Amino acid sequence: MTVLITGANGFVGSALREKFEKDGVSGRCAIRAQKSGRGLAKEIVIGGLSLETDWPTALLNVEGVVHLAGRVHIMNRRSSGLLVEFARVNVEGTANLVRQAAAAGARRFIFLSSVKLNGEFTEAWRSFTVDDLTGPEDPYGISKDEAEELLREITSETNMELVIIRSPLAYGFGVKAKFRSMIHWLSRSILIPLVAVTENQRSLAALNNLVDLIGTCLNHPAAANQTVVVSDGEDLSIAVCRC
Repeated sequence: MTVLITGANGFVGSALREKFEKDGVSGRCAIRAQKSGRGLAKEIVIGGLSLETDWPTALLNVEGVVHLAGRVHIMNRRSSGLLVEFARVNVEGTANLVRQAAAAGARRFIFLSSVKLNGEFTEAWRSFTVDDLTGPEDPYGISKDEAEELLREITSETNMELVIIRSPLAYGFGVKAKFRSMIHWLSRSILIPLVAVTENQRSLAALNNLVDLIGTCLNHPAAANQTVVVSDGEDLSIAVCRC
């Protein structure tokens, strides 16, 4: 089975391509810009993700697509400019890819979504489920919500199977952004002043668990046309005190 991975140089993509190499999966990696040779799979530079992106070369003889690429910088503002930019990449760009993948004869399309489309909080001691109504609060979550809806609509008119994986914050070797900053602060014994008093719980996903799930969803018959909410199954709680 030949699988196309988009966002193959990212945090999850790098781990997934290494897993595919170990498992003997034939991988093809769509990347935004060329880096030094990784020795794994064929790399195809596709540039930015948009409605104009051309995919025929990357999709040639591909049976499965794992779509990890997208705009991931989360902004708290909901300005029209931000919403348009997130939609251009995460919605229009994803829809363009899934249409071309279906036309090329791909059998299954895996879309890495986010629990942020469900909102920022749940009731105490309850996790999000696939049956919950969506309620995204930032441009990133809104774009994932809109992308999911559009992908279901497009694939329902094709023979290609869709698997949506809603992930919480993932962690592991090579993690970036705020999680990496937090690790840096803690490693230097820097105390982070927090102004709330709360008992919170947060679901996380270990990188190896997430990539194992993606690999399973590529081939498992029961995964076809399903939405999956993933976590490690052990929510973490941090007691914070007023400083």
